[in-house]
Amino acid sequence: MKRNLKELVGKMTLEEKAGLCSGLDFWHTKPIPRLDVPSVMVSDGPSGLRKQDLEGDHLGMNDSIKAVCFPSGCLTACSFDTELLQNLGEILGDECQAEDVSVILGPAINIKRSPLCGRNFEYLSEDPFLAGKLGAAYVKGVQSKNVGTSVKHFAANNQEFRRMSCSSNIDERALREIYLPAFEETVKEGKPDTIMASYNRVNGTFAVESKFLLTDLLRKEWGFKGYVVSDWGAVNDRVSGLKAGLDLEMPYSGGCTDKQIVQAVKSGKLSESVLDKAVERILRIVFKFVDSRKAGNFDKKAHQAEAVKIAQESMVLLKNDSNLLPLKKKDADDILFVGAFAKTPRYEGGGSSHINAWKVDSFLDAAKEAGISVKHLAGYDLKENKSKDKTLLEEAVAAAKKAKIVVIFAGLPDSYESEGYDRDHMKMPQNQDLLIEEIAKVQKNVVVVLHNGAPVEMPWANNVKAILESYLAGGGVGTAQFNLLFGDANPCGKLAETFPIKLEDNPSYLNFPGNGKDVNYAEGIFVGYRYYDKKNMEVLFPFGHGLSYTKFEYSDLKLSAKKITDEETLEVSVTVKNVGRREGKEIVQIYVAPKSPFREMRAQKELKAFAKVSLKPGESKTVKMTLAKRAFAMWSAALQDWFVPSGEYEILAAASSRDIRLCKSVSVASTQKLPFKVEPNTVFEELMEDEDAKEFAAPIVSAAFKGMSGGEDRGESSKTAVSDEMLWGMLKSMPLRSLRSFSSLNDADVVKLIEDINKKLKV
Repeated sequence: MKRNLKELVGKMTLEEKAGLCSGLDFWHTKPIPRLDVPSVMVSDGPSGLRKQDLEGDHLGMNDSIKAVCFPSGCLTACSFDTELLQNLGEILGDECQAEDVSVILGPAINIKRSPLCGRNFEYLSEDPFLAGKLGAAYVKGVQSKNVGTSVKHFAANNQEFRRMSCSSNIDERALREIYLPAFEETVKEGKPDTIMASYNRVNGTFAVESKFLLTDLLRKEWGFKGYVVSDWGAVNDRVSGLKAGLDLEMPYSGGCTDKQIVQAVKSGKLSESVLDKAVERILRIVFKFVDSRKAGNFDKKAHQAEAVKIAQESMVLLKNDSNLLPLKKKDADDILFVGAFAKTPRYEGGGSSHINAWKVDSFLDAAKEAGISVKHLAGYDLKENKSKDKTLLEEAVAAAKKAKIVVIFAGLPDSYESEGYDRDHMKMPQNQDLLIEEIAKVQKNVVVVLHNGAPVEMPWANNVKAILESYLAGGGVGTAQFNLLFGDANPCGKLAETFPIKLEDNPSYLNFPGNGKDVNYAEGIFVGYRYYDKKNMEVLFPFGHGLSYTKFEYSDLKLSAKKITDEETLEVSVTVKNVGRREGKEIVQIYVAPKSPFREMRAQKELKAFAKVSLKPGESKTVKMTLAKRAFAMWSAALQDWFVPSGEYEILAAASSRDIRLCKSVSVASTQKLPFKVEPNTVFEELMEDEDAKEFAAPIVSAAFKGMSGGEDRGESSKTAVSDEMLWGMLKSMPLRSLRSFSSLNDADVVKLIEDINKKLKV
């Protein structure tokens, strides 16, 4: 149905328009019955439908409908699979249609700056390229069902501590290269219906009041066409937010902020045209859903099976010494399973994304369903996280001595990580670490299966043979674990974040979470693997790491050209062969590594393409990917644009950020030039580095050198005391104004010289 929204808005009273800009309650927009404007519902996500019809609250204290719980973002990101994320989105879109939900609040794509962030289990990755590609795929999937998404939390919402007031202070380059690209990619490629503005301030300004974020960047630069909604309770100054581009305030405001909008328009503080635009944006998305309403599919049994599949495709085999895994079903009698999580798994995070799961299958449930009888002991008490339960421990250790293999289910209890607060440390409960350490002393074949929303320290990692990272795997967790452990499925996930050896290794350690008013992102662009690579630092498990029950060989890396300009694309192909005995999937990662020296510090390498390929034993496939300008670019504050420094770049085909299989170089020539204006404090080295300036700067530099050295006739003792190397070292860092001290030029001469140089440079 084609609607004239401008005409509809023109029929509304000022009060009606203001009212549409805040919620009716926790989950619904306001209706205007006289104009046939309906109320529509939004609902939490992104790991499943958390629909609360009546007694609504944002943190999940009141029950929501029974729904399928899908794996959390921390796990789905490890799939490196855009098709899988799009399929997940399609399923959730179907469920939303079935339950009359117009917008699902997700995906959550903030960068994992610190492993301590309490909400990391929702977020996708430490890498913006990966987060953006997966976020866009999820959005496409949901919105293919005519249901909207709300991409969150825009922007730089990387901690829970004082999240509603603290300022994330980030330099321009880090903001552009690390914290914004995932949103940019998701907006440009996914075209989400809504964006959720975050609680926090960004460089002193509330995100919900930032014209730069909500209008200049989001709408003008990226082309966003939907509406911006506040995170629940994020609004500070409603009128300032509306001016900046915040359209919808959620939840209801009790009429308070509606009145503020009306008063601002009447007083002339707010142009009514600004309000009209916000109302039109909201109505466009409301009617997009209403006019495309269709029956949805909420087949819980079928969707539960999909949840298992997604978990299997995403879980990460971190370690598998001596090929201890997969386990053999015929040997089940000789295997001991230990840990409370085998019976009552932790499968999702706490807070607004918490799903009232329709079904949760544990590992023990899955084993029973498969007709396999297993020996299980609790090993630890989940409620006593710090205590040492001597009886449970001794019982498990005694049984472990008699077993051929011990599988320990361990991880973080619900109380350790949740929305609302950050973790204080990266440790697992003491009783679980102790259990693993003691069993490893008496048993050489130990497998650890982890349940956690973020990295944990593993002091026992070298003492166990295998580790399976389950993260928070949703309601199908137990079946997925059973299938992977016993080889009914082959692990193919890879880490979407780095696991440091200890918390203190993390680049944000000294600056997280700040003083409560400000948090300084002093590490700049060096987040996650970018930092560990630059420092050449050992990590527990690197970004992109993940093992399989088969092996893959890489060969025949090809580039479409040896030289390109920054306006051309580079085609990359690499052949992958399954050299093992099982069918499996490999995730090929392409990193770009700048090799030519450049004044601005850059990451050692960055992920710029990836592909997941399925191979039968002995099968080979050639994977093709394309690298465009942004694959080589950095943000230039001087240009206010993306800039590719001319030089050599290595193209790395890798199995992880630390497992580089093949490498080839390409020369990239920039078609842009960084602006260079000579000033009194421009140093001589800058003159000599600029291609245009150095030609006529050479005699000036030579004259300055002679002035400093006293000329070529200086004695040998003088040359020994003040070497040419020392003089050149000093000269390179000296500003042009110093010519008045080390040459015959006076102030006027220096000014004239600078003017002449700038004329030649045409600036």
